[in-house]
Order: sequence, then structure tokens, then C-alpha cells
Amino acid sequence: MKKFFKIFLGVLFGIILIGTFFFLWNKTRPQKVVYTIVESSIDTIERRAVATGKVEPRDEVLIKPQISGIVSDVYFEAGQMIRTGDVIAKVKVIPEMGALNSAQSRVKLAQIGLEQTERDYARIKQLFDQGVVSKEEHEKALTELTRSREDLQTARDNLEIVQNGVSSRSAELSNTQIRSTITGMILDVPIKVGNSVIQSNTFNDGTTIASVADLGDMIFRGKMDETEVGRLKEGMSVKVAIGAIQDVLLDAVLEYISPKGVEENGIVLFEIKAAAKVPDSLYVRAGYSANAEIVIDRRAGVRTVPESTVEFANDSSFVYKLSSEPNASEQTFERIPVKLGLSNGINVEVLSGLSGDEKLRGIRETAPKK
Repeated sequence: MKKFFKIFLGVLFGIILIGTFFFLWNKTRPQKVVYTIVESSIDTIERRAVATGKVEPRDEVLIKPQISGIVSDVYFEAGQMIRTGDVIAKVKVIPEMGALNSAQSRVKLAQIGLEQTERDYARIKQLFDQGVVSKEEHEKALTELTRSREDLQTARDNLEIVQNGVSSRSAELSNTQIRSTITGMILDVPIKVGNSVIQSNTFNDGTTIASVADLGDMIFRGKMDETEVGRLKEGMSVKVAIGAIQDVLLDAVLEYISPKGVEENGIVLFEIKAAAKVPDSLYVRAGYSANAEIVIDRRAGVRTVPESTVEFANDSSFVYKLSSEPNASEQTFERIPVKLGLSNGINVEVLSGLSGDEKLRGIRETAPKK
């Protein structure tokens, strides 16, 4: 029995040893390399430049008040259409006590002055009727009476303006009613009833009541890398793809290229603008992120090959032509110099070196071991 176990262990060890040697020998065998075979074709090559940015209205107007106060009413909200002159909100004036006291005092003084002028005019008119004073004196007294009445009305109007922001004689021109200056869609109404607002003047930008824009006039605003911007020209056609709207490309025309670049993360970028043509059936919201493709070069009907078939050495380029039979067990190739033209990153134009009948070496594939 012991002899049997010794023989069995010896045979098992021998099998393991032979298997190990066979495995290592098989691993060290050279692999057979096989390449895919491709052919040149007649195609159109386009080189495109891509810019990232967003679609936004050409003009976005910020509506600001011409008087300070408290918002008492808001008549519109974001998303609604509005026309020029429509009242967006109403502001209630909170009078300043010093200005209010001064306006009230001017009304009282004007009232006193008018009463005195009326008494003077009554005396002169009586004397004029009796023929004691001349017509000229009577006309002067009448003019003074008219001036005093106008001074009183002006003082009262000024008091109403201090108290309410508008006088009764110019109610239609009230600046307490904040009106839209353009026709379009309201993009944002950042204020609410009860908010304090500050008037817009030469020293203060003022509180924004609403932002209004014409969404029918949209532009693409983006940034282009410095390596591509030199090939751009105003008037080029642009295709704008909006990320939020699938399978839709907007036609646009490049109309602005910034003369000055801005460095971002070590890359110099130039701002570009393109006028987008938005169909009436498509609703494009302001601020959609988008990509713009600009064709900067195009070659139609040229011979092309996949760029993966080209080998570069120094300043020259080569392809490998299949010299063996297509079904041969071993592939052999002949190196051929070619002159290249435009490339789109996938295919490249071949200017010379190929007739069109060649079968070319493609990407490398490793044949499985037997």
C-alpha cells in the first residue's frame, strides 16, 4: 500500500511539473498580430470649432423707479407679456418730515399773500371804477392777483407731491406708477408688496422693479479658445445646440468677436456673439446653456482615410498598404508616403499618395492563441 502511494504521488508531481512547463512555454510564445483592413473613400471633411455658452435675450431692460417709497401694488409676475407703458407696480411715497413741513409752510404763506393781494385789488378796482386811478394801475393789480393765485396753486401741488408723489394736475404723469419702457416678457420681478425701493438717479442705480426682454430676439453668447478664434470671421453661419431642447439645432449668424481675451484656468478665451433665429413654434427660455458649432473649413468630394491608419515620422506621414493576399495566414504591408490635408479628428484628407484601390492597415488586433 505504501509503495502504491509513493508511485501515485510521483506521477501526480510529474503531471504538475509538465503542466507548469507547458503553461510557461505557451505564455512565452509570440502572439500573432492581426490588423483590420480598411480602404480610402470619397467623402466631405469639415473642421468645426465649438464654443460653450448660453442663449439669452439681446436686450434685457431693468425697470427702476423714479421715486423712493414703499411698494403698494404689483400687477405683473415673471413669465407674463407686457407692452410699453403698462403699469408693473405702484409705489406709495413716505414723506420726509422736513420737506413736508416746508411744503405746508409755503402753502400758508401763499394763502396769506393771496388774501393780501385780493384786498389790494378790491381797493384799486373800486378806485378804477370811480375814475381815480389809471387803467395801467388796474392791470398791474390784476396781474399781481393772478400771480398770487398761481403761487398758491403751485404750493398746493408741491405739497401733494411731497405727500403722495404726484399732484392732481399731473396725475397721468405720476411717477408712483412704475411703467414698462419696452414690449416683451417679464423675466423677473424681484420686489414684493411692502418692500422699500430707492429711486434711480445720478448717484444711485436704484432698486430693480422688474427685468423685461424681447424673447423673439435671442443671441448666443459664448467663449472660444484662442487657437480657434483666429479662423473666425463675422458673418459665418453657426449651429446652436441647446442642452435642454433635444434634437433641435438653431441657425445663427456670427456677429461679434471680442478683440480682447480673458484668461480662465490658464486658457485665454475670447467672447463671441451670434444672432439666433428662433422659430415661432419653439419656446426658448433665457439662460439656456448651449453649444455653438462653427464650420471653419470644408472640403467636399475628397479622398479620405481614417486617421488611425496614418503613421507620423518627423515631418512625414505614411500609411501601410497590404501586399499579401487578403486571406493569407500572415499579413505583410508596404509602407507608402502620403501627403495629408484637412482633418476632423476622425478622418483625414489625402492629397496625394493613394489611387483608391489600396487596402490599408487599420487598427491592431491580437489573434487568440491556439
